[in-house]
Amino acid sequence: MSRSALIVWGGWDGHEPKQVAEIFRRLLAAEDFHVDVADTLDAFADEADLLKRDLIVPVWTMGTIKPEQLKPVTKAVRHGVGIAGCHGGMCDSFRDATEWQFMTGGQWVAHPGNDGVEYVVNIAPHRHPITEGIADFPVKSEQYYMHVDPAVQILATTQFPIAKGPHLANGPVAMPVVWTKHYGQGRVFYNSLGHHADIVEQPPVLELMRRGFLWAADGKQIAEPAKS
Repeated sequence: MSRSALIVWGGWDGHEPKQVAEIFRRLLAAEDFHVDVADTLDAFADEADLLKRDLIVPVWTMGTIKPEQLKPVTKAVRHGVGIAGCHGGMCDSFRDATEWQFMTGGQWVAHPGNDGVEYVVNIAPHRHPITEGIADFPVKSEQYYMHVDPAVQILATTQFPIAKGPHLANGPVAMPVVWTKHYGQGRVFYNSLGHHADIVEQPPVLELMRRGFLWAADGKQIAEPAKS
């Protein structure tokens, strides 16, 4: 029986949400997911539909989410539906929605140097199925400075500072790039790479997303029935 995923894209066009959503649709379809794609946040308002899903993939930068759109998502994830995404499409979404940030595990706050910064993504040394066998790799893109939930399991980092900015006085920081966490019974996966579609399509980034989607979706099968 194939699993079911919902991709919802929109928000700021600079992150190429339509193109990224199509990359993710193809990726999930190749893993035998039934995939529905929507370009409206009203797709989140159907609680019954979300609860039947295995995976939710937001590709929506900034914007505003209404309570009647947010609450079904948080309920579905609490009940075991996975949620996974990348870059601004998940952790620079809905800046005034603190429950969204609580669920996803982080929030973008800066990208010193803007686009075109050359840096290395360092895979964490502990073994995890999402990163197993993937080596450190270089990226030329935005380097995200994140505010991060201390409960996340960090799977990859990058070193700050590289570009100039007010963070320089704090000295070296290993900034999380890829992480997992749990929200209720749901599995959460995030990868801060993906400023444009071409970054998402780089082989190590795409493989991290593929494995992250599968890991998050697998949580639905082991979630215990919840009452609320």
